[in-house]
Amino acid sequence: MSIQIRAAVPTDAPALLTIYAPYVEQTAITFEYDVPAETEFTRRIADTLQNYPYLVAEQDGVSVGYAYAGKFHERAAYDWSVETSIYVEQHRKRQGIGRLLHDALERELQRRHFLNMNACVACPIGENDPYLTRDSICFHEKLGYRMVGEFHQCGYKFGRWYHMVWLEKHIGSHEGTPLPVLRG
Repeated sequence: MSIQIRAAVPTDAPALLTIYAPYVEQTAITFEYDVPAETEFTRRIADTLQNYPYLVAEQDGVSVGYAYAGKFHERAAYDWSVETSIYVEQHRKRQGIGRLLHDALERELQRRHFLNMNACVACPIGENDPYLTRDSICFHEKLGYRMVGEFHQCGYKFGRWYHMVWLEKHIGSHEGTPLPVLRG
C-alpha cells in the first residue's frame, strides 16, 4: 500500500466530505448532526489553512483520509497548543493510514513550533454501543497521548448520551520562552 501525504487545498472538499459524511450520519465519533454542505466544508478547509496544517492521505490519487489542527482556545497564552482531528475512510481503518497522517501532522506542527497536541474524543458510556467504540481513545494512547480529563454525558446523539475525553501529547520542550508559532 503506497500512501502519499500532502497538504490539502480547498478544492479537496468534495472528496474529504465523502470521507466525513458517514461519520456524521452513522457514528457518534463526531457530535455534528448534519453533514455540512460542500461550500461550508470548503470554507472550513480554507479557514484552517490560514493558520494550521491540513493534510490529505492519498492512495493512487484517491483521497483516503485527512487530518488537521485547529485553535485550541482563543486566548494568546494557548497559541502553542492545537486541537487535532483525523478521519480515515471507514473501510480503510486499521491499515496504518491514521498513523501516517498523525505522524505527518505532528512533524508539521513541530516545524511550526507548536508544543501541545490535544484531542477531544467522544467516549461511549457502556459496552457495545452501536455508534461508538473506544478505538479512537486507544489509537491516541498508542501514539503517546495521555488522558487528562473526562466530561460526563455532555454529548447527545442518536437518542443517547456520550462522554467526551481530552487527551494531550507534548511534542516540544516547555523550557524557557517558546519560539513564535509559524502560521499558514
